[in-house]
Amino acid sequence: MIELSHLRIVQALHEHGTLTRAAQDLCLTQSALSHQIRQLEQRAQTAVWERDGRRLSLTAAGLDLLACARRVLPQIDEAEQVLRRHADGVRGVLRIGVECYPCYEWLTGAIGHFLKAMPDVEVDILGNVHFSGIDGLINKQVDMLITPDPHPHRALCYEALFDYELVLLVAASHRLAPAPVVEAAQLAGETLLSFPVANERLDIFTEFFWPAGVRPLRHKRVHSVDIMVQMVAHGRGVCALPAWLARRFAQRLDLHVLRLGAGGVHKTLHAAVREPDLELGYVRAFIGMGQGSPGQA
Repeated sequence: MIELSHLRIVQALHEHGTLTRAAQDLCLTQSALSHQIRQLEQRAQTAVWERDGRRLSLTAAGLDLLACARRVLPQIDEAEQVLRRHADGVRGVLRIGVECYPCYEWLTGAIGHFLKAMPDVEVDILGNVHFSGIDGLINKQVDMLITPDPHPHRALCYEALFDYELVLLVAASHRLAPAPVVEAAQLAGETLLSFPVANERLDIFTEFFWPAGVRPLRHKRVHSVDIMVQMVAHGRGVCALPAWLARRFAQRLDLHVLRLGAGGVHKTLHAAVREPDLELGYVRAFIGMGQGSPGQA
């Protein structure tokens, strides 16, 4: 029976006191406003306003309706603002899946800028996902996947964030430390330290060792990048990391960074999203902040 327009009318009548000013405030003609008031009174079967000289005043029923308007209209206005922020792409939930350990390290440094720029976007980080990253994205377990290994799918879009080079970290005292470039055969007698994922997902194997027909003497998996690098610094093995991450540790520890082969091993970090989500404002904002990240390439 009561519509939001009726609540706005009652509030305008109380605030302005005349039909003319209330109509102007509501962007209505006086005749249209009068018609809506009569319609409300007919439905309610009681008067909601009366003339007091040249001014209008609310009846007891009108005052009760005004009290309701003061409670309801701010909530409606707030809800409309929330919907507008959703429509503008500055409010929502962004669940980010991270498919590789270095990706998580990059995200740790990059996420602060996004959180500051998008205060109304709730962010959840699913690091080192146990399910398949692509399946998680397709099945809506995550909204974005940070990955260096794009797998084309008709429902997904991949946006390149930045290019990077995979390099080898060795202790400064290592026999190979003086050489700027290392070949796969030179590592055949080494202990390789890596993150605990299948060899098929490790670029050091798929793009460096295996094409050369070489395997390291030993292979140890380490969950923590900090512990892994400490082990390298103390001569317990070598490890492969993105150059931007390797250089960060080399600045703090006694380590050397070597290129993997004369041409190097080059990769690109991507943000994968479902195609309809690509136009969401906060998704575009995250991708824009990540692209060409300073000091990361």
